[in-house]
Amino acid sequence: MNDYNVVAYTSGYYDEWNSFVAQAKNATFLFHRDFIEYHQDRFEDASKMIFKGDTLVALFPANKNGDTIYSHQGLTYGGLLLKDQAVFTDVLNVFKELLTFFNKLGVNDLVLKMLPRIYNKLPSDTLDYFMFILNAQLVRSDITMVIENSHKLELTSSNRKRGLKKAKKQNLVVKEEEDLSAFWNQILVPNLRDRFNVKPVHTLQEITYLKSKFPKDIRQFNVYKNDEIVAGTTIFESEMVAHAQYISANNQKQELGSLDMIFHHLIEDVFASKKYFDFGICNENEGKQINQGLLSWKESFGARSISQNFYKIETSNYKNLNTILK
Repeated sequence: MNDYNVVAYTSGYYDEWNSFVAQAKNATFLFHRDFIEYHQDRFEDASKMIFKGDTLVALFPANKNGDTIYSHQGLTYGGLLLKDQAVFTDVLNVFKELLTFFNKLGVNDLVLKMLPRIYNKLPSDTLDYFMFILNAQLVRSDITMVIENSHKLELTSSNRKRGLKKAKKQNLVVKEEEDLSAFWNQILVPNLRDRFNVKPVHTLQEITYLKSKFPKDIRQFNVYKNDEIVAGTTIFESEMVAHAQYISANNQKQELGSLDMIFHHLIEDVFASKKYFDFGICNENEGKQINQGLLSWKESFGARSISQNFYKIETSNYKNLNTILK
């Protein structure tokens, strides 16, 4: 008898969903419904909850686009959310049930944007193994640049050392701010517009709303010279990782050493006890190319690369999971 049941998420499950996210071994605040739904007008939600009997055992944040299910196009990462107690056979049964469910609905493809393992509170690579069994197609791979604080490399870059000396000589000051408008309006938006002709993923209104919902998880640090903002970074903080979501400075960053100052402060002081500090990706062109200048800059702080993979699964291959155990 099949005890597993896949249920579509609805607002009636809001509390149960969020309670599970808070206890999951591989979840961050990005999987809270308030974060998933801040841009719900742009995505057709297809999130699923998997029950064993009456017990919720897994979550699958997802959206539907055409005839494909994604986990999740509106988030940095996705996957199957699980509790500490989930063992291999639990994950096997849950994922098989999920693929079977989508296949019966007529969904041909499922695209997974894997959660980088630095975010896991416990080992949770079972889905990576399933990609092999399911003959999943690797459709994209990014690298994200990470410092592991328990094995921090000595800062050897002469540029970083010179930058920090400049910043101290210029009497720059780093402050944590609740208001993100100065960074957005005076630094980030103009910088992205003038240099790349793009806009931030989040508007000021969106990031302000998200910070109001997650005040301890979304943190803004600015650098000032004589009370004038010259640089800043927006940090998404989870239990295991401090992730620099946005990094930007005015055109005096080389002369002032403003970014050297802020990241020295964050890495050595504010987030020194965090397991990882994540500078984010260096990829362009859907992962096929790397911005070498950005890569070298992040490496100069002692960051090294880990991969984040994107897979496409044919849901009809759920049958492959039947042959794993013997």
